[in-house]
Amino acid sequence: MAKEMIKSVRTREILDSRGNPTVEVEVRTASGVFTASAPSGVSRGKYEAVELRDANKERYRGRGVLQAVKNVNEVIAPMLVGKDVTKQKEMDDLMRELDGTENKSRLGGNAIVGTSMAVCRAGAAKKNIPLYRHIAELAENSSPLKLPKGAFNIVNGGAHAGNELSIQEFMVVPQHKEFTKNLQTASEIYQELKGLLQNKYGKSAANVGDEGGFAPPAKSAKEVLTLIMSAAQDAKIKIILDAASSQFFKDGKYHIDGHAFDEKGLLDFYTDLILRYPITGIEDPFAEEDWGGFAAITKKIGGKITIIGDDLLVTNPKRIQEAKIKRACNGLLLKVNQIGTVTEAIQAAKMAQVYGWKIMVSHRSGETCDDFIADLAVGIGSDYIKSGAPARGERVAKYNRLLKIEEELANHK
Repeated sequence: MAKEMIKSVRTREILDSRGNPTVEVEVRTASGVFTASAPSGVSRGKYEAVELRDANKERYRGRGVLQAVKNVNEVIAPMLVGKDVTKQKEMDDLMRELDGTENKSRLGGNAIVGTSMAVCRAGAAKKNIPLYRHIAELAENSSPLKLPKGAFNIVNGGAHAGNELSIQEFMVVPQHKEFTKNLQTASEIYQELKGLLQNKYGKSAANVGDEGGFAPPAKSAKEVLTLIMSAAQDAKIKIILDAASSQFFKDGKYHIDGHAFDEKGLLDFYTDLILRYPITGIEDPFAEEDWGGFAAITKKIGGKITIIGDDLLVTNPKRIQEAKIKRACNGLLLKVNQIGTVTEAIQAAKMAQVYGWKIMVSHRSGETCDDFIADLAVGIGSDYIKSGAPARGERVAKYNRLLKIEEELANHK
């Protein structure tokens, strides 16, 4: 196959779904112009790749990304122009070398990840194959491609909402074989839940959080879970919770639903929940430094449900390896912008698969309509994908892309 070189790399500052600036990158080749944008999290792990912000209080309250834009245009772009667009690892490694830090704090994880994803799109176009197939080839994934199960965040709490709920995400996971039917079921539950919440709490209970899920004035996880089960009616569903426990860990205690638990108390709290409700996974059940808590819950209930590491692992192969040694979890939440390049995200996924873990590809609370993660989830063979509620444009962009991929895979059997 003849080489296709990068002709130019350009970037600009755009807005994400929370009204904050983020980075959009364009890679131009003979095949066209390929764009990607960096998402942004609000509950970020301390070991994540660093989002470079300008800290100029006169612009966007200090959250501008003009320095990250400048770094792409003046540092990264000159080094990528003329490179073979299909050599993803080569270019990702080059950007890491240009940055020179462990956490990508010099050039910015937001600058690097946007460029990495745009390069990946351009590489797929050069090979004249869908992005998900290109990613599968990069990941050396020779298994038949499949759709992940959707984990739809229909109630928001924690850092994603202005209510009193401690747990950050309540996700429903419909159990049909087809993604199309799972999305339909999730949407129907979402609409039914809206009515139940308004009847119980009033009209304002239908207001939504950052990820499109409802943000009702409920006081406890049990209250929400009971309402979700009522909304689901006869639908076959499982539930995944994102506790995001680092957000409610203060002064050595876990402050959740009016309680102040130690490690054992919180473990008992979760154990009670999984006995009462069809919970199949808990993300970040303990704080990001609480290796003991993670190991304890994995030992006690890891045989029944998936214990998913997000802030604990930050999609970082070194942290994943440490978690395996400490038996701290059995699931990986995979966010490309946590680690900063497509190549490193693929490496993290492959490690988790070798360990026999489940993988959930994830959006961030600050999103754009970029649907890259839909193709990523299919390409690496992810078990789950979460992209928020089945509502709001930046959330459903990913789900709608998966509908198209499911059609394509069905037509090419």
